[in-house]
Amino acid sequence: MNINYNARIEQLQTFDGVDVVAIVPGSNMVYFTGLDYHLSERPIIALVNSDGLSLIVPRLEVPTIQKRPDLEARLFMWDDADGYEGAFREAVEALGLDGKTIGVDGLTMRITEWLAFLKVDPSIKVKPVERDLIGIRARKTAEEVALMRQAIAISETALETLISEVRPGMTERQIAARLEALMLAGGAEGLSFGTLVQTGANSDNPHGTTTDRAIHAGEFLLIDYGCKVGGYPSDITRTFVMGAPTDEMRRIYETVYAANAAGKAAAQPGVTMGAVDAATRAVIEAAGYGDYFTHRTGHGLGLDVHEPIPQIAPRVEDVLEAGMVFTIEPGIYIPGMGGVRIEDNVLVTADGLDVLTSFPRELRTL
Repeated sequence: MNINYNARIEQLQTFDGVDVVAIVPGSNMVYFTGLDYHLSERPIIALVNSDGLSLIVPRLEVPTIQKRPDLEARLFMWDDADGYEGAFREAVEALGLDGKTIGVDGLTMRITEWLAFLKVDPSIKVKPVERDLIGIRARKTAEEVALMRQAIAISETALETLISEVRPGMTERQIAARLEALMLAGGAEGLSFGTLVQTGANSDNPHGTTTDRAIHAGEFLLIDYGCKVGGYPSDITRTFVMGAPTDEMRRIYETVYAANAAGKAAAQPGVTMGAVDAATRAVIEAAGYGDYFTHRTGHGLGLDVHEPIPQIAPRVEDVLEAGMVFTIEPGIYIPGMGGVRIEDNVLVTADGLDVLTSFPRELRTL
């Protein structure tokens, strides 16, 4: 993507009630600066105030930053031998942060970095700005959506191949490993998360784990998976039945299928996020399975596989806006029997909803 990072940085200069925004390595730093570091014992912080971008960095990272003259970043460097306190002190003094308010993402800022600021100046104050940050990131550009479409296409092609190969006796780990290999061979740069394969009674937990359990005839096969392209993920769930389903298994599946459709029908620009959740939940409750739908209907999707905006959950009054990408993934989980979840990735458009995933949702037996 051809990204104007200076324009993104300028958006951080508009936050109310803060004198500087501090961002640690992770998705926020990637989004606003294009710098892709990982959190480690060596603190790295991007600081944005009215003067632009500054960076507290280990000296060993300077060559990487020098390759990004477009950022026009002011550097406060430190060495392993001396430690990072001096760089924090230099930044606080040079940027005039004495007694000022630093805006931070409370979901990602570690106590390590915060204590470093307080050691330099105990009068520094903090204000959470994570909703401001993710609020900007929640409205995806066409280029971001295009990358997610590519990730979805690779994922769906891999799943189609996989289900033609699944046989009774294969373990969850074997199925997951094969699916991951297919995605990587198909062009994925990596996985969205560890592939979740749950069979039979093991699928009765929406946040279960992949095990060495083998699948047998007459059982559900739930697969929650995805891959990344250009840093952007897919996040898809489909549920199958090995062999012939019972009448109850079919009834559960058809209920989730209808709930998934109801959620997509309800999702439009200007509609509250809670209303989309209510649409899926009403279908499941009407069928008598309300107690077995134990999670929210969906979550935001972007550089982070789980983004807090939009939050498709009960009683959320925030409204959907064009550019938001999220999941719709109702489910029913019966203890001792198993569970069904159907998860799609969707994009809110100016006048409706674009369903990005296309893998068939109808009940398929293997």
